[in-house]
Formats: sequence, structure tokens, C-alpha cells
Amino acid sequence: MIDNFAGKTAVLTGAGSGFGLECARIGARLGMNLVLVDVQQDALDAAAAEMQAAGAQVLARKVDVSSANQMEQLAAEVAQRFGAPHLVFNNAGVGAGGLVWENSVKDWEWVLGVNLMGVVHGVRVFTPLMLAAAKNDPAWRGHIVNTASMAGLLAPPNMGIYNVSKHAVVSLSETLYQDLSLVTDQVGASVLCPYFVATGINDSQRNRPGGLAGDKPTRSQLIGQAMTDKAVSSGKVTAAEVAQKVFDAVAANQFYIYSHPKAIGAVQTRMQDILQARNPTDPFADKPELGAQLRAALRAE
Repeated sequence: MIDNFAGKTAVLTGAGSGFGLECARIGARLGMNLVLVDVQQDALDAAAAEMQAAGAQVLARKVDVSSANQMEQLAAEVAQRFGAPHLVFNNAGVGAGGLVWENSVKDWEWVLGVNLMGVVHGVRVFTPLMLAAAKNDPAWRGHIVNTASMAGLLAPPNMGIYNVSKHAVVSLSETLYQDLSLVTDQVGASVLCPYFVATGINDSQRNRPGGLAGDKPTRSQLIGQAMTDKAVSSGKVTAAEVAQKVFDAVAANQFYIYSHPKAIGAVQTRMQDILQARNPTDPFADKPELGAQLRAALRAE
């Protein structure tokens, strides 16, 4: 829980676009020092210039969050420049779809590397700095926010690799919350579970490393990409609105952050499936025409 953001330091991964960029804008308005992290240099440069023009102290670094060494180096630079960060937003993420058996090993390494290990490294390198700062000052407060997804609470078909990464982030975040509560009252944690919001994640391939280049996409992957593009582009909630929810949650020490509270109904159905040991409910039960379209497309010769 942080009640006054002025003069505090925020580390934001995926800061060149989407939620990261919008959170940086709010942080700048609130007078925070900003550590902007992204793998895309031009987007990072633009974000850094914008935040500096808004009066923020900025440390901008091109970092592949899946790299343990690069994240450790980042933490050392942050500590040297600003001291322990008060807000860490482990937000960088990539999207990938397709039938789960059609994903290549490189697909798995890329998506889990960014979506899961990026969060793992953020927690691993920054939490000790935050705990040390808390120990030295009873008034010090910090908060870690990890970006998961509603796909971390559900299991929508044809996007298994993404679901797996985001379920892991939800589990990691819930455990982080419990672990922190064992050792301190000064550092909190939250998990962000957005639904479809226009952030640029549906164009993640632009930043895929050459060494993890994908094969020619399968039909299911192309279908999944088209469905995601349509859902994201038709989203009514903006990334800026979600970013505000993040800051509100940090101020209120709220753990679960949702962009679309109505989507929780599907989570409730899944939990009832689990509690009653019944087979998973058709995810298209309320939109049967969508399910029929997907089945027809995947079964077409």
C-alpha cells in the first residue's frame, strides 16, 4: 500500500506500450521517478522522452526480461540511481495462440520466458531491495504488481501456451502475497487480470528474438491470432483506464485487479466445475455461434 506516490520510484517493464506506458504517464503526473524497461528501443526512447518532458526523473533501459543477467544488472542500476523501488510493475508480456500440441518448443520458451520468467526475475531481483529498505525505515512502503490475465483464471481454448504462462503468474503472485505477509507489513502485492484491452500485445511477434523465431504458423495459430485481433480491437476498456485501476489498487492494498469485473462470472463457472468435479463448461455457452465458427474453422479440410 502506497498512499503518496510523489518522489517515489516505479520500475515498469513493458513500458513502451499498453499498460506499462499508461502507468508511466500516471507516475509522471504524480511526481514519481520512473525506471522504464522495454525490449523495443524506439518505443522505449519515445516513452522516455515523453516522461522527461513531463518532468519525471527517468532511467530507461532496453532489457529482455526473460534474461536473468539483464534483470540483475537492471536491479543494480536502479539501486544505484534511485535506491530501492517503491512500485515494481512486472508487466511485460507476449501473446501466442494455437492448439496446444501445435506449439513448438521455441514458442514455449519465448512465451514462458517473457510472461513467466520475466515476472519471476522481477520478483527475485527487486523484492530483496524493497525488504531491506523496509527494514531500515518503518515508514517505508512498497508494492509489487504482476500482470497476469483473465486467461490466468480461465482456460479458453486455442491459446493454451498463453493460459499456462498466465496461470503461473497468478499462482506466483498469490504466493508472493502470502510470503510477503509472513515477513513484513510494509510491502504488498497485487495481480492484474485484464480481459481484452487494446495494448499492442496482439502484435507481440514484432519483438520476438531471432534465436526463438517461430515456424510457419499453423492454421490454428492463424485462427487464434485473428480471433485475438478482433477481440482486442473491439475492447471497450482502454489501457489508460486499466492503468488507473492499478494505481487505485496499490493505494488501497487491493490484491486482485480486474479490467472487466463482469468476466468474473466465467471464473465462477470454472470454480463450480472444480468444486463439483464436473467436466469443464463449454467456454462458448453464452456465445454458441462463436464456438460453432471456431470448431468449423478448425475441422475444415
